[in-house]
Amino acid sequence: MDYKKSAAEIIEIIGGKENIVSAAHCATRLRMVIADNSKVNNEALEEVDGVKGVFEASGQLQIIFGTGVVNKVYDEFISIAGIATSSKEDVKKAAASKANPFQRFIKTLGDIFVPIIPAIVASGFLMGIMETLNFLINNGYVELSNESSLFVLANMFANTAYVFLPVLIGFSAAKVFGGNPFLGGVIGMIMVHPNLQNAWTMTGGVEKYLDVFGMWKVPLVGYQGHVISVIIAVFVMVTIEKWLHKHVPAMFDLFITPLVSVFVTGFLTMTVIGPVFNFVESGIINGIQALISIPLGIGSLIMGALYAPTVVTGIHHMYTIIDLGQIKEFGCTYWLPLASSANIAQGAAALAVALKTSDKKLKSMALPSSLSAFMGITEPAIFGVNMRFFKPFVCACIGGGCGAMFASVTSLGATGTGVTGIFGILLCLNAPVKYILMFAISAGVAFVLTWLFGYQNSKDVDKKAKETEKPAGFEKEPEMDGALHVSAPVSGKVVSLNETGDQTFAAEVIGKGAAIEPSEGKVYAPFDATIRSVMGHAIGLEGKNGVEVLIHIGIDTVKLEGKYYTPHCSQEQEVKAGDLLMEFDMEKIQAEGYRTITPVIVTNTDVYESILADMDRTVSAGEELLTINK
Repeated sequence: MDYKKSAAEIIEIIGGKENIVSAAHCATRLRMVIADNSKVNNEALEEVDGVKGVFEASGQLQIIFGTGVVNKVYDEFISIAGIATSSKEDVKKAAASKANPFQRFIKTLGDIFVPIIPAIVASGFLMGIMETLNFLINNGYVELSNESSLFVLANMFANTAYVFLPVLIGFSAAKVFGGNPFLGGVIGMIMVHPNLQNAWTMTGGVEKYLDVFGMWKVPLVGYQGHVISVIIAVFVMVTIEKWLHKHVPAMFDLFITPLVSVFVTGFLTMTVIGPVFNFVESGIINGIQALISIPLGIGSLIMGALYAPTVVTGIHHMYTIIDLGQIKEFGCTYWLPLASSANIAQGAAALAVALKTSDKKLKSMALPSSLSAFMGITEPAIFGVNMRFFKPFVCACIGGGCGAMFASVTSLGATGTGVTGIFGILLCLNAPVKYILMFAISAGVAFVLTWLFGYQNSKDVDKKAKETEKPAGFEKEPEMDGALHVSAPVSGKVVSLNETGDQTFAAEVIGKGAAIEPSEGKVYAPFDATIRSVMGHAIGLEGKNGVEVLIHIGIDTVKLEGKYYTPHCSQEQEVKAGDLLMEFDMEKIQAEGYRTITPVIVTNTDVYESILADMDRTVSAGEELLTINK
């Protein structure tokens, strides 16, 4: 492929280099932050050579090229755009600066939990394995000593990340909030200090209370498994730390700032923050559990169907709090199977599109995207395939809801969080058959619905559109009596090129032809041809008979950068006379101050003897417009 050409086309389609805030690339995608997203034509981007998919996420426009290609396109991209190279972190910061407060809050939660997910996953997997082994041993299915050193140590390792979760969260949160991560870790350690009654092992109720200045008492219980209270506590600590750094003299800063930050925060945490937010967190978790426990699985059906839309908005980053809270309250999370069902369904819908489509480019994107979703990474399937056609996305939401309903009715729970899809079964080894059935239901419903109702093969759509929308006049032979005939691509009044008000067209610099004052916003192929160029406002064709025609919809409409134009063709596509090439919104274009008069120019005029047209008449699309004498 021509990397430079692809890069240049991308820059033009996204609104020019002045519309680029920053750009970077990862292993497979070109990642950009755009100043004005309304200038971007995603459909046109998907037609650029080498592009396998386009979607927006986390404030970034992401264009999928694939490994080994994206870096070469990126090099040409920054060279043409004249911008400096940026890291992925730079792009993330630029995207965050454009986000609203709620989006920044959600992103912050994601930044806190994403780094610690591997630790949570490891413990969750091990907990699932140990629970399964205990079940097999206790029921006599296997003969294995649960007193062996390997078994005892594995049992101890299994819940370590959850017992000391406040330490992990404290370290990560302090780093995200801009404080000292080790001090954040200390706050987490205070919350699970051995002198506190262990929240995991407490069976006889609270034994110790702390009298706070004789005004109130708080239970001296650890915060194992808690999330919200740790984040709030560390945020307070970082706020104090930053204030002290600004006001404490440099020579005392090293001693005073850490001491005061940790002591004041620790005191506030154990006396106010912890008790208050422990109550809040328990209320939230119990409320969510009540919702997804509505009889007959109705609540889970609704939440399973709505899960994928929250992924689109980015809200799903906060769901780790629900998983961890449920594990603390109930010993397992009933939310993760719901999420897994939704992700599996998105993969199944994308798979249905991949198997049904005859578009090789779409197939090459949909198939790996579906496999990715089955592994728990749904963004490529959602943004690259399902949302693009929308109906597959809806079908997947229905499938996800059905799988979640089954999970709720059967009380399917997971021992950990962080992994969904195929490998999510490792967190449900206590009930693997239920997980497999949930997988089959969500995938089956999504696949069947998408196959039957969610996606129609592009060839079938094109054939149907051509049969229903092709005007009858295009059936005329394009060559008669030694002359070539060009049909009118749009309906309206035929006028001379002088009427366009554009000196280039009027002077016939590009070529001879005629113009049409359109009466409807549809452009059809005037003859059998190959599409040589598709811009936002113009189409270039080369006929099988050698005639080259430019259809320019409007005057100076290049400034609209494709807005109000909907192309139905792509570069190098073979089309038949009467095929619908483009639709345009006449009223909105005119409201912007532009004329919609459409010049139809024979660009290789010099190879013909004459090009004739009858002016000042009304034609319907498909009626003869130009007569070309060889």
